[in-house]
Amino acid sequence: MNLKALILLTIIVIALSFCNDDVDISRTDNAVILEIPLSGSIQNPAFSPDGKSIVFTQFRNAYNKPPSGLYTFNLETDILSPLVVDGNSNVNLPGECWNAVNHSIVFSSERENGDQIYYIDENGTTGDETYVTNRTDSVAFEPTFSPDGQWIVFEAHKLNEEGGGVITKYKLDGSSGYVNLTAPGDDCKQPNWSPMGDKILYQKETNGQWNIWLMNTDGSGKAMITDFEGSKTDAVFSPNGQYIIFSAENDEVELANIYKVAIQDGSPIRLTNYAGYDGAPSISPDGTKLIFESSSKDPDKSKGTKLCILNL
Repeated sequence: MNLKALILLTIIVIALSFCNDDVDISRTDNAVILEIPLSGSIQNPAFSPDGKSIVFTQFRNAYNKPPSGLYTFNLETDILSPLVVDGNSNVNLPGECWNAVNHSIVFSSERENGDQIYYIDENGTTGDETYVTNRTDSVAFEPTFSPDGQWIVFEAHKLNEEGGGVITKYKLDGSSGYVNLTAPGDDCKQPNWSPMGDKILYQKETNGQWNIWLMNTDGSGKAMITDFEGSKTDAVFSPNGQYIIFSAENDEVELANIYKVAIQDGSPIRLTNYAGYDGAPSISPDGTKLIFESSSKDPDKSKGTKLCILNL
């Protein structure tokens, strides 16, 4: 290659790196981008109970920049379907938000009373949502169903306060009232029910670092699972309930990658190998596929994330 051609090629590569956040030569784990025909930032994937589809959040402007809508995407037919797209900020919990018993997807939406919890039939369209929470003094984020479809658990905050998240559960028939499972003085987020329905995982911040915790569904038996270096977020159970899959920042990676750890005395095992950011994982019901959001740079400083799929 002569010098002029080499200079031209260098200019093209540099230009592409500035205009396209997806340009990337450092992925070494065989994960591939899902070709979903949407612009904006595609985030928070969650597998359907049969593993054939996913639901996700599309932020229209940039990473975590509302408004946002919910879509489903069939992994076998590549059919994209809008679920809740109404100009509000509608966000699902990554990992697990789709229930096999009541065939519904649960999510939070910022409407007249701030963020509250709704659910919708998996084949529904905008306008078919069912209102769940309705508290004027607090907001609710990142809900998930219990496996039997009777309860939801979510992250509650006092109105206009970002910290102090409380993991709260609520029975869909209204008979339980709102049950706080963590202390208001703690800062807890992103609850997820175990496949057997006997445990709830969540993340808790202590001394500036997020760790993954487990507790019984009545709030007892709290125990930290990830007692190693770095912040861990976006945790979800493996289908057999023996592992927790999560996103982590540590000395091994410049930006977060995906890891798993055994609940019983495990050391972290790295699942993705990327110089960029990988987060918000969801694992297929048969345990063979991992879907997650990804960006070649810090997502908060990018145009947004795409979704990647990795065969385990």
